[in-house]
Amino acid sequence: MGGFFGCIADKECVNDLFYGTDYNSHLGTKRAGLVTFDPERGFNRSIHSLERDYFRSRFEDELDSFHGNQGLGIISDTDPQPIIVNSHLGRYAVVTVAKINNQREIADELLAQRMHFSEMSANNINQTELVALLINMGNTFVEGINNVYRKIEGSCSMLILTEDGIIAARDFLGRTPIVIGRKDGAHAVSSETASFPNLDYKVVRDLGPGEIVRLRHDSIEVLQPAFEREQICSFLWVYYGFPASDYEGINVEAVREKNGRMMGQADDTEVDCVCGVPDSGVGMALGYAEGKGVPYERAVLKYTPTWPRSFTPGNQSRRSLVAKMKLIPNGALLKDRRVVFCDDSIVRGTQLRDNVRTFFEYGAKEVHCRISCPPLVYGCPFIGFTSSKTDMELITRQIIRDFEGDDKANLEKYAQTDSPQYQRMVAEIARRLGLSTLKFAKLEDLIESIGMPKCKVCTHCFDGTSYCHSPESERYF
Repeated sequence: MGGFFGCIADKECVNDLFYGTDYNSHLGTKRAGLVTFDPERGFNRSIHSLERDYFRSRFEDELDSFHGNQGLGIISDTDPQPIIVNSHLGRYAVVTVAKINNQREIADELLAQRMHFSEMSANNINQTELVALLINMGNTFVEGINNVYRKIEGSCSMLILTEDGIIAARDFLGRTPIVIGRKDGAHAVSSETASFPNLDYKVVRDLGPGEIVRLRHDSIEVLQPAFEREQICSFLWVYYGFPASDYEGINVEAVREKNGRMMGQADDTEVDCVCGVPDSGVGMALGYAEGKGVPYERAVLKYTPTWPRSFTPGNQSRRSLVAKMKLIPNGALLKDRRVVFCDDSIVRGTQLRDNVRTFFEYGAKEVHCRISCPPLVYGCPFIGFTSSKTDMELITRQIIRDFEGDDKANLEKYAQTDSPQYQRMVAEIARRLGLSTLKFAKLEDLIESIGMPKCKVCTHCFDGTSYCHSPESERYF
């Protein structure tokens, strides 16, 4: 997915930029970048790989080379960024949190207009540079950003560092968040409100879908009001979000605990204790334990000294090894116990299958699993929340193919909670993973836990519903 942070102050802001960006590190694992602007020194940019190291250790030694009272930072799961651009709009830097499904078509159109691409990643188009080229086609930044909204299929939120402040533009359907913070003499903008407290910023508000603002150290200028429709990704609360963060004013940990509590209250399975699979399963497990009235115990732990955050290599076999290495079972709490493990989701199921086998090897009598969202039946075309390249990497689609002979057959029935097809699929997932029982949260319970109207929350990966953006339907296009 990815996350970004920007700040502008009446004095040097490099330390805020460094630590604020670091607080987005859980959102991406591939690359990171910083850029600052100083009126005398101009723009200064640095980009590093995160695939073998962490953000702070890659950038800490070069912080003294950055100067200025405004800057942007990015944690990216896609291309090297920020991109620095010279154009008729002036010189600027841009970072994006985006998934652009039609980038090849857009690139071919731009190349036909004799434009060129200079920033390449693994011999592919850099989608942040693609966004910059679309911005440059406008007479103003607002026109250019709306050109991005018109052209892309997917989603795109962005920050633009100009010589006259920071422009923040949220995805036209609000699929990914942007929140503004303020303290004396400074404004900040981030994907995560968790970036703010230790830097003394107070939350001002979230940007609305399609909203564009310009931040200066002492003001917020609305360049384009928010659009009416919203489709914020529900998976932010399920998995991606840091527990201390709020989206649309709704806290991540509070949602996870409420969701777990509802599931625990409805579950009649006899168990001895509940454990959360670190890290994103912990909040749900705490709620589940409260709702069911059984103790929460740490029967599996994450080895935090060397696994302080998630780490996702590109190679599947290495991903599986990493997933195993970072979790350590506590045999003293597993032996002869009936244990419920709470986790955020099941994508391929490989990690959970290995964990279940290990738990039984350590003497667990029964291993039950409770998942804080419905089964992932549809791949996500809007944001990159998994590394899956095709829908067939989903365990649900593999099972549907095996049952139906076609992985696309009767998807709506398999996505319908408690339908015969749904029950058969869940039972088969449990069998393949070696679980005593398996239950998923109901979609209506997840939506109730989030507390937003379903029409404003994207649940496409669970039920296939989506709002297809039509530029003609938006009053600002």
